[in-house]
Amino acid sequence: MSILRLEVSNNTYTPEKLQLVTVHSDNLNGRRDISIYNAYTTKNDIPVVMLLHGVYGNNWVWMNLGGVHHVYESLRKQGLTEFVLVMPSDGGLWDGSGYLPLGEHGNYEAWITDDVRVAVTETVSAVSNNSNWYITGLSMGGYGALRLGAKHPALYKGISAHSSITSLNDFSHFVNYPTTWYQCSDVNEANLVYWFEKNYRLMPPVRLDCGKQDELFTSNQLFIKELFGKGIELQYAWLDGGHEWRYWHQNVERTFWFFNQLETE
Repeated sequence: MSILRLEVSNNTYTPEKLQLVTVHSDNLNGRRDISIYNAYTTKNDIPVVMLLHGVYGNNWVWMNLGGVHHVYESLRKQGLTEFVLVMPSDGGLWDGSGYLPLGEHGNYEAWITDDVRVAVTETVSAVSNNSNWYITGLSMGGYGALRLGAKHPALYKGISAHSSITSLNDFSHFVNYPTTWYQCSDVNEANLVYWFEKNYRLMPPVRLDCGKQDELFTSNQLFIKELFGKGIELQYAWLDGGHEWRYWHQNVERTFWFFNQLETE
């Protein structure tokens, strides 16, 4: 087992519904953090939405920059099914790990697909091995959601992505070091199209969106065009907005309703 230790917050002293977990993981050779919202629900086998952050961020940004818990609570009043929201650190490498297996630097993929799932199942009583997991993210987190969902389709019941990095070259918009740092030992490892093509028939439903004023808009269009050219179809939407928290705060509700439909159908 790659998890060596868990440190879990006391709900007496943390904001309502929030649990914070620090995981000491062999995959990362260190300690990383997870924010979990709606952690104290008394329901059983509750579904989980994992939200991956973008470059520069950490486990806290979806709530404290994006207000995702406020969006969730508002949608609950409109009939959204109950979820646990899991927001892990990407692992803390460079400006962002890409959620990739990066050799001696650490296995940031296994951190998400293995460690986070185990940590949440062990610390949230409402989450069990029978819980459905959904994955989403923004920017680098959108890339992570798409790649991990396509590579490990059996782990997720739905995949959603906002303003996604769609290739390693897209990292150049955000980092000032060579994007070749993200190249893995396997030449196909970081290639979204490779994993979509390899596992398309096994994958759960997928959606994505991107703002028309986003610097990643063109690459998102090209990504969709390439997939459709290979007979791989998914839901997508081109919306107004840029690469910014205002856009993600507004449009994350599309992800929640998408997952809601999959959970209740």
